[in-house]
Amino acid sequence: MNKNNGTNSISEQMVIGVTMGDAAGIGPEIVVKVLAEADIRRSAKFIVFGMNEQLCYAADRVEIEPFWGRHQHEKISRDYPHKVVVADYDEYSVEPWIRGPSKVAGEASVRFCLDAVDAARAGIVDAIVTAPISKVSWNMAGAPWPGHTEMLAERCKSPRKVMMLIAGPLKVALATIHEALFELRHKFIIGCVFEPIDLLNTALKETWGIEHPRIGVAALNPHAGENGQFGDEERRIISPAILLAQEQGIKCFGPFPADTLFLRAVEGEFDAVVAMYHDQGMIPIKLLDFEKAVNVTIGIPIIRTSPAHGTAFDIVDRNLANPEGMKSAIMTAIKMAKTKKNLELRV
Repeated sequence: MNKNNGTNSISEQMVIGVTMGDAAGIGPEIVVKVLAEADIRRSAKFIVFGMNEQLCYAADRVEIEPFWGRHQHEKISRDYPHKVVVADYDEYSVEPWIRGPSKVAGEASVRFCLDAVDAARAGIVDAIVTAPISKVSWNMAGAPWPGHTEMLAERCKSPRKVMMLIAGPLKVALATIHEALFELRHKFIIGCVFEPIDLLNTALKETWGIEHPRIGVAALNPHAGENGQFGDEERRIISPAILLAQEQGIKCFGPFPADTLFLRAVEGEFDAVVAMYHDQGMIPIKLLDFEKAVNVTIGIPIIRTSPAHGTAFDIVDRNLANPEGMKSAIMTAIKMAKTKKNLELRV
């Protein structure tokens, strides 16, 4: 019997799809740097959805010899005989002098993502990890989505989706994502608080293997509203959402003042936190571990992670891009895929 559970067999390893991100950003550099590490290549097989020319250029700039195979993206397969293969989109070309948003880079990065999602849904890859894209490039390319999260939900035909962030021991799901702060009151309803609690509870069970997750729910207002003195959203919206979740057997608690809740979660009182708006959750995540923070989309039928940082156009070609966020995203995706597979085998 193979005591390594097949990890020594290339054909039995997890297959992770990696999108190259915006070709003019640091995506190619961090993809090359991470996948060049022997321990990463031992942990899984990888299909990179991107441009071979751009990846070779990035490898040359950081003095890494190309270590991957190359195939046409139209013929992707789970059974490549390589640990790393580039599904090459050679119909796109991004000039090396472009160091900012562009239509062509937007078109290419959208295509990488759509094809990676389709590959995950078809079972060709077990998870996808997305390198940073430029929302401006996507807009210039005419993409109808403001970012990855919305694209993933539509492509997967998932009516519900939630952005989740991980930094060290802290896991945070966002009740609202890309909303102007002053416009939040027009969309802040019980459902938008209940949904991340519900999806987070399921994700913690199914992809982290936590049997009975404990979820802390943040308040919206200072001091959790102080009994309505600083707003009534806690008792009018957040508390009813928590009660609804508790009635379904979910162990969630709150609403707690946000200025202490994240510390309580880091210290182990809660397995995860639901934050009410984008920066309420992003600030503690990036403060705790900016370089290694990971973005996870939950509520969709596939596993998707990404580094929490952006394209960093200003440091491209200077060999300054830190690959730790991409490495964390890849290792998180592998861990989630293995946990999900093991739990499925038990059923």
